[in-house]
Amino acid sequence: MGGALEARGIDASGGRLTSEAEGEIYLEDKILVIKKIHVTYTLRGCPDDKREAAERAHAHHASRCPVAKSIEKAIEISTDLTFE
Repeated sequence: MGGALEARGIDASGGRLTSEAEGEIYLEDKILVIKKIHVTYTLRGCPDDKREAAERAHAHHASRCPVAKSIEKAIEISTDLTFE
């Protein structure tokens, strides 16, 4: 996500972009299995004129993220982007 923002001229360094993830874990055959992950990205200090570009980057992020692509068939992934 940070690389996609930087490519659009949006500074994501120095803690400006952070994320928090929550997962839903189920017990199947006595084994813990992650079924869902929700990631909330927070972008701090994004100029108003760059917010639309940041939202576009977020909208396309999952389809270009190596981690998301690697696990998408096994784990449902959802994301949000908030601005501060």
